[in-house]
Amino acid sequence: MSATRPASAQTPAVSEGGPVTGEGAATGAAPGPGPGSGPPGQPGPSGPASPAITTSGLTKRFRGGQVAVDDLALAVPGGAVYGFLGPNGSGKTTTIRMLLGLIHPTRGSVCLLGDAAPGAATRVLPRVGSLVEGPAFYPYLSGRANLARIDAADATADPRTAAARIDAALDRVGLLSAARKRYRAYSLGMKQRLAIATSLLRPRELIILDEPTNGLDPQGTREVRSLIREIATDGVTVLVSSHLLAEVEQICTHVGVMRTGRLVFQGSLEEMRALDSRRIVVRTAQPEQAAKVLGTLGLEDIQPADGEVSAQLADESPERICRELVLAGVGVAGLDTPRPNLEDLFVGLTGEGFDVDG
Repeated sequence: MSATRPASAQTPAVSEGGPVTGEGAATGAAPGPGPGSGPPGQPGPSGPASPAITTSGLTKRFRGGQVAVDDLALAVPGGAVYGFLGPNGSGKTTTIRMLLGLIHPTRGSVCLLGDAAPGAATRVLPRVGSLVEGPAFYPYLSGRANLARIDAADATADPRTAAARIDAALDRVGLLSAARKRYRAYSLGMKQRLAIATSLLRPRELIILDEPTNGLDPQGTREVRSLIREIATDGVTVLVSSHLLAEVEQICTHVGVMRTGRLVFQGSLEEMRALDSRRIVVRTAQPEQAAKVLGTLGLEDIQPADGEVSAQLADESPERICRELVLAGVGVAGLDTPRPNLEDLFVGLTGEGFDVDG
């Protein structure tokens, strides 16, 4: 197959055993061990004691003195879906580019799947799939033909299995029925799924997706989110850069939060929620009397209001609090221990708001 490069498209440039780069980037086909098995958040192919990504002192300073990433220490567990979060301009994409060897760090080190990068790039990058900043394909070629060009550019790919592997990747992302349709006729969600398909032409242990739902409508966002969940069920480690809280709560098991180039939090979702003290909310027609009972139990930050009273739960059990209220003659119409608001936690960590839709 041959084609002249269209003026309106950027050609995805494929390097052997490395990521594909263009206006956006998605990895081309390359060999590597197959993914492991197990649900997301469980030990993946790199083993229970081996994180998929680690960085130490990773720093990027651009000309003019701007520090885009400052002393970053990532630790992405194998088999996790890791939400790499932060406001736009916080250093997420710069970090991803350093992880993939697209730009060189000013200082610091990167380790992918147990191998130091960039020294072991030719060995480790074939096991990594990525999508950086958005897809770039030939608009006048079909989805299948675009994948065929990317696969053919990989000198290590077996051309005898290309057709089967391309169809399998298209089927995995739900585009097999649209394989013959020209790329320019694809919706935004279909374009994004095709870009992810390039990472699935060969088995991967780690997939890195930079803002995979950026610019998508709600339906496209749901399609991509569902695909990420499916990929993760195979035990593949997935790092998702995002600024959408919905993605964090619905697909991620772990999170790292960036602010102006620095990592301000890293851990599981539950560990993030634990940053905010649990509260108890009692709905009652006697809020002042209820507040006195909560005070005798040693609860702090008691806030009576019209028809309810709330306080920090601390180590007290909700069952005991309810019993003491009833024994004190306080009528309890309802009792709740709401989960911490992730949006408030993000704002507290970054000083900026996040998009919550998607």
